[in-house]
Amino acid sequence: MSSKQKRLPREVREQQMIDAAVQVFSRSGYHSASVEEIAEVAGISKPMVYIYLGSKEGLFTACIHREADRLVRAVRDVVRADDPPELGLWQGLRAFFGFVAENRQSWVVLYQQARTQGEPFSKEVAAARARVLDEITAMVVAGTGLPGGGRIISPKDAEILARIATGAADALVDWLLDHPEETPESLSDRVLNLALVGVERATADSAAL
Repeated sequence: MSSKQKRLPREVREQQMIDAAVQVFSRSGYHSASVEEIAEVAGISKPMVYIYLGSKEGLFTACIHREADRLVRAVRDVVRADDPPELGLWQGLRAFFGFVAENRQSWVVLYQQARTQGEPFSKEVAAARARVLDEITAMVVAGTGLPGGGRIISPKDAEILARIATGAADALVDWLLDHPEETPESLSDRVLNLALVGVERATADSAAL
């Protein structure tokens, strides 16, 4: 091991470990992955992994936290408070699908594997998904207000719209990865159109009662 590696700041070293762990966990799965393999991919010693992150469970949890943060930032960075609601929602969906398409290993670890491992990992994934939903819901609620206090749709319908869109996005990610001919932009169009139709019908039904 070189002296240059030893002088790396702790935060840089941790990111190297997490990078390697995402790669190994996505390829081998949580149970089959070993700390030895992760250390080898990261170019460090096995004891250093334990010193920095404590255990394989701690390493997997660190992967979930970091990849969830990256996903939330990807959505948050494209959403603007003054965007029309349809545009803001489309941009949020596009960022979501684009992140997954460009970070497939991240998605495999964050959703496909962590969801099936039970506690505490499934709770971490649920919290990450809730953060994304909160971002999009706040954007839709704010974006459907009108000057003077009126609204295009009610706050409850705005929340429903956000949940329809994010639920569809969540369910369609694996399909997107299996259909390379579909782009994040075109899939965002499909999801938003279906979500808006659903809200319009629900609003019309409520008005008819």
